[in-house]
Amino acid sequence: MIVVEFGPDDLARCRFAISPLWETVGALAALHRPSGAAAHLPWLQAAGERLAGLDVRPLLRIVESAVYVPDFITPPPESPSESVEEELERVRATSRERAATELGWAFKSRTVGPTERAMLDDPSGAVQQLADLMHECWHRLLADDWPRVRDILEADILHRARLLTSGGMERVLDDLHPDVSWQRQTLRVRKRVEQRVPLEGRGLLFVPSAFTWPDVLLVTDPPWQPTIIYPARGVAQLWERTRVSGPELEALLGRTRALVLAGAVEPVSTTRLAARLSLPVGTVSDHLGVLSRAGLVRSARAGRQVLYAATPVGHALLAAK
Repeated sequence: MIVVEFGPDDLARCRFAISPLWETVGALAALHRPSGAAAHLPWLQAAGERLAGLDVRPLLRIVESAVYVPDFITPPPESPSESVEEELERVRATSRERAATELGWAFKSRTVGPTERAMLDDPSGAVQQLADLMHECWHRLLADDWPRVRDILEADILHRARLLTSGGMERVLDDLHPDVSWQRQTLRVRKRVEQRVPLEGRGLLFVPSAFTWPDVLLVTDPPWQPTIIYPARGVAQLWERTRVSGPELEALLGRTRALVLAGAVEPVSTTRLAARLSLPVGTVSDHLGVLSRAGLVRSARAGRQVLYAATPVGHALLAAK
């Protein structure tokens, strides 16, 4: 059990963030461990050939560690929505000492082959090599699908922000993960290790992830911001096509407007919904405006974007036979 202890100031310093770099590493792990990534089967089938010709063994040796995955390859985000380039700059700035320490932890009690030995002998070189590999993996595996993934992550944050305002931290953690609970000002995560982590005014960073499913992970070692990485809501629907509306709804709203409403069953941005439906952004925006004024969708800001989601009335219309 890992017990994260909250002090008087820590609840006020909790925040949420999205990490494209974390998702990149998670995507690579899912691709090479497909048996644990059933939710991503449609993506796996398309992504299988994208790494052809790229030697990702050094990064895989790190990611597949059963003991410890170095935090320096996925530093906790410093702002709500950093770009992958900003995150990679922070990776490249990792000190030799920090890299050496974390690589040593990762390869402890493991057979050290030539790949591992090269990283241990030259930690600074390993940092640059790993950053280069993650940059290439981002472009090959995730960049094209990032709007879809980001929508899921931002929708999760929006959902939890609403829970926080209505019921406090206990409400936020209620369905975060089956292994996570809130008891007497402590967050408890079922793990095989025993550890107590006093936050001491640092707060806790929450990072939703599409590729962490079904696990929940924690960053607890100094000097990093204490962080919990958890599966975002809606991952099972991440790769599904937009639901097709029925003829009755199309007769009521018109085909295009019905499709826009059906596409907003989970929070989604105008740009992403337009891409899904192969419609101009302006057209989708106009229809969302009409649906919003009719009380069938509502909007909320999440980071730099505005997300739209069907209201209970909108869901009722979609469910009607």
